[in-house]
This record gives sequence, structure tokens and C-alpha cells, in this order.
Amino acid sequence: MGNDGWRDRRRERRVRKGNGEPLPPLRWWQVATRSLFQIDLTDPGTTMTASYTVDVNHLGDRDDGAVRARLYRDGRLLFVSSLPTRFSVPGGHIEVAVGTFGLRRCHFVAATGEARQLTPLPGSAEGRRARLAAERPGLSRTIGTTSTLVVLAGVGLAVPQLLEGITAIPPVEQAVGAFELAIEIPLLVNIAAGVATVAGSIERALRLRSNWLDDLAN
Repeated sequence: MGNDGWRDRRRERRVRKGNGEPLPPLRWWQVATRSLFQIDLTDPGTTMTASYTVDVNHLGDRDDGAVRARLYRDGRLLFVSSLPTRFSVPGGHIEVAVGTFGLRRCHFVAATGEARQLTPLPGSAEGRRARLAAERPGLSRTIGTTSTLVVLAGVGLAVPQLLEGITAIPPVEQAVGAFELAIEIPLLVNIAAGVATVAGSIERALRLRSNWLDDLAN
């Protein structure tokens, strides 16, 4: 079995059956901490269509603080799983993965291998960002480009300082030598850059565009 198959099997073992409880409504104070994505799927061989909703509370569950994904079918809890995970659904499966700043993946992958992102619910932060993209595409592209440039700048600022810290460790310094910055970066510059980079990474996460660069930059 290949590495991908092994990972898929591990993800499937994390999934447990839901108890059928209803999907809680999205409250205004949960907009920044809860992701909700939806897709309508038709069972192959029939004409029956059901609505599937992925719900992720980024603050974690009350009992143990773990961040989990919940899959609802027509508003009733079908599956619960730790992350990353994949839920079996008619015609394929739904993959869900979370990063430091929000969801990194929430896609339906058909049996043919074709993947498409689920649609964010209108009231969620991701839904509001998607509405901006639909209503103001020019502004949306500008914001998206800016956030990516900010994250790249954050990487450019963080990596040299990280290298300096690592090569200052005696065994590493003896092996490869010490790396020193040409100039000392002021604390206020680091703080301002950190705040801007976090904001850029959050914006990217709202579009499911965040990746390892965001983690490195922050």
C-alpha cells in the first residue's frame, strides 16, 4: 500500500458515527471561529439529493478542546472526526484539513478523482469573503494579492532570523558555521510585520489558500 493509501486509511479510522443531532445555527459571535461549508450530492443510481454540511469549530470542543470536523446530512449529524479527515459520501468523499489560521481544505473528491471545493455558508467568514469576491472581483483580487505578498515578505523576514538562531546553537555552529544578519531588525518592525503577516494568513485561510508558507512566516 502506498503512503497516500495508508494516510487515507488512518483518516477513515478517525471517523465515528454521529448521533443525528441537528446542526446548530451559526451565531454572530461565532463568525470568526466557526467554518461551515456545504454541498448537494445525488446518490448515484437514484434521483435522491441530500445536502451535506461540514462544520468546524476552531476553538475546539468543550469537553477536551480538540478541533474536530462534523458532517451533517440534511441538517442531522452523520459523522464526527478529528483532523485531517475524509468522510465517505455518495459518489466519493469529502476531505477536510485545518491549518494554523483556519481550514486548508474542504473539498469533495469524486470517485473519478475530480475535486471541487464546497461552498461556504453565507453567514460564515468564508461566506462573506466569497460574497466579496463575487460582488467586487477587482477589490477581491487586490486584497488576495496583497495578503500573499505580505505573507511572502513575512517569510523573507522570518527565515534569516530563524537561521541565525539555529546556527547560534554550539553543535550547529561547529558543523556549518554561524549565520549573522547584516543588520539587526528592530523589535517594533518584527511586531508590525508579525501582525500584518497574521492578518494576511487569516485572509488567505478564508479562501482556503493557506499552506506551509503561512506557518513559516508566522
